[in-house]
Amino acid sequence: MAGQNLKGFARLYAAFINSLAGFRATWHHEEAFRQECWLALAGVPLGLWLGQTGIERALLVGVLINVLIVELLNTAVEVTIDRIGIERNNLSGRAKDIGSAAVLSSLILAGAVWLLVLIR
Repeated sequence: MAGQNLKGFARLYAAFINSLAGFRATWHHEEAFRQECWLALAGVPLGLWLGQTGIERALLVGVLINVLIVELLNTAVEVTIDRIGIERNNLSGRAKDIGSAAVLSSLILAGAVWLLVLIR
């Protein structure tokens, strides 16, 4: 990995560049991530506008960002499993299903938070 022996600001810069590459790769290869980004692009300003307190705004925006984070982690799991091998394997399938369940759970959480905050 590039930058693993760096220290201080150089390490932070290399980590930032690697993170941008991760965002770019996920955007390019994952339709679900693109859809969730569009949801966040619309939802974040809406959440900032609809939330009446700082806590409400943080909840409405935070759960949308959480969906993106969980999708990134799920994609990392899927890519790693695919790197290991494409043949069917029960454990690989289970890991992918669990990652998918995590994404679904984050989406359900986001929907529940938005519903609870907005129905007051």
